[in-house]
Amino acid sequence: MPKSLPVIQEPASSLNKDGSRNFVHPADVKGRFTTRRWITFAVLLLIYVALPFIEVGGRPAVFLDVARRRFYLFGAAFNAQDFWLVFFLLSGMALVLFIVTTLWGRVWCGYACPQTVFLEGLYRRVERLLEGPRNQRMRRNAAPMSFDKAWRKGLKHLFFLALSLLLSHVFLSYFVSLPSLAQMVRRSPAEHPEAFAWMAATTGLLYFNFAWFREQLCLIICPYGRLQSTLTDADTLVIGYDKKRGEPRGKRSKRSTEERGDCVDCKRCVVVCPTGIDIRNGLQMECIGCAACVDACDAIMTKLGRPTGLVRYDSLNGFEGKKKRFWRPRLAIYVLALILWSVGSYFAFSSHEPYEANLLRAPGGAPFTVEDGVVRNTLQVHLVNKTDEPQRYHLRGLADDAGLEYQIPIADVELPPGGDRHLPVFVELPRESLRPGLLVRVEVQPEGAGDPKVVEARFLGPGA
Repeated sequence: MPKSLPVIQEPASSLNKDGSRNFVHPADVKGRFTTRRWITFAVLLLIYVALPFIEVGGRPAVFLDVARRRFYLFGAAFNAQDFWLVFFLLSGMALVLFIVTTLWGRVWCGYACPQTVFLEGLYRRVERLLEGPRNQRMRRNAAPMSFDKAWRKGLKHLFFLALSLLLSHVFLSYFVSLPSLAQMVRRSPAEHPEAFAWMAATTGLLYFNFAWFREQLCLIICPYGRLQSTLTDADTLVIGYDKKRGEPRGKRSKRSTEERGDCVDCKRCVVVCPTGIDIRNGLQMECIGCAACVDACDAIMTKLGRPTGLVRYDSLNGFEGKKKRFWRPRLAIYVLALILWSVGSYFAFSSHEPYEANLLRAPGGAPFTVEDGVVRNTLQVHLVNKTDEPQRYHLRGLADDAGLEYQIPIADVELPPGGDRHLPVFVELPRESLRPGLLVRVEVQPEGAGDPKVVEARFLGPGA
């Protein structure tokens, strides 16, 4: 049975005509955009590995302590009650991504997406080092098993597994801190089964993704590529092929009288593509904007003594020779939304307070009791210390002309960093003084960070 051919006859397509997987082997490429990508990869990998080591205010710069429901971001401390602020973080990232995509297309995918950074910056570099350039890898894969093939592939997958283990441990350190991680590594996995399970699962996913699944994550799972048609327009900077200059493609011959374009149909732009597409077929969902085809085509044009830029960054209007616009309605809408988000985020994060206090009904009991003509309400103040330092608080009932009498057994309390406590409050009132609308008011006075707060609840009784 003949071997399946790549779909649409592209020599590097990730799919065969019968729908089966055709593994992409991108060829090596050098150029200005490739150099910029390597620098970006190195910086991002350094940040990823270094953040758990960098301390701000005595804590890791990014530490998501899920077990204790404490989260530290560059010196700011948050707890579970602040989870609603995540909305502003995620929505802000989405708005910035919308603006970046509208202006520069999928530059995020090609330069900063973790899938691209890890795959191109680490795993494929190891593969190229051990198995050689594209043609050697493909010939070796097609050949029968041999000692040379076995040891190269075995060592490659051993390195892949080691990289996956390293990346998963770094990822875990964001949630358990480096000192805790160092202790876990030296002890039996049975002492910390949850952390070990997360590490093992993360390692397995990373190995599966970067050793086998690879570009299929971008093509099948990631929704971002499918959104580009709604986020881009004719003025968005994308990677494209100049058909007016390149067509009709083909090698020039001195004996040929037919006028040909600058494209010599070398397919170099195709074989360097990490997703296996032909950029000459137009803007496609599979294009991640990495500019490998730009560097490859520029190198060929330079060798042939022709102008570079046959494949280049430009807008669809630019490729058609039309005027390019920077400001357009969709960009203005996104910028306006970002301004509104900035205002909302400012007020949201400025409302973040160093402690939280709430006056609640005591659980499991009657809302009030009546004894000897006295109505009693049992409540509790829930205090949460949201700072990184121990804090002391003083509670007192605010008496008014209603005649409420307060009993607070624990009026002074010290809470550890991130600690919380329920403090009982008993309030009494003669039944003849009861009337609707009475409020129990308790003042919480911190000795350290924060301003005093007054928490309130309705005083309940018969008919009130």
